[in-house]
Amino acid sequence: MTNKYLLHGKLTAQVGKKEELAKILLEASTLVSTTKGCQLYAVSKDKNDGNAVYVTEIWDSKDDHDNSLKGVGVRELIMKAMPIMDGQPTKGQELEILGGAAI
Repeated sequence: MTNKYLLHGKLTAQVGKKEELAKILLEASTLVSTTKGCQLYAVSKDKNDGNAVYVTEIWDSKDDHDNSLKGVGVRELIMKAMPIMDGQPTKGQELEILGGAAI
């Protein structure tokens, strides 16, 4: 189908910090929205999990994703998010896109 890069990850906030973490990730979505290769950066939450925030990203390539982490302000947001997370983030799922609307 396509060689696009899809990353889906769960970030767990410390108790009572989910909304703050979500806000930081939404700021990140604004920063990367105009970055080369960004097709989608969606932030979501599960109403049944009081501490989890999910990020789903689609990029033209893994290199575009990796380069986005070097963008102005991105590193600062990562440093802002780390202290309110419950442990280190786990590696997100790298999924193969089979197709779908707007792909």
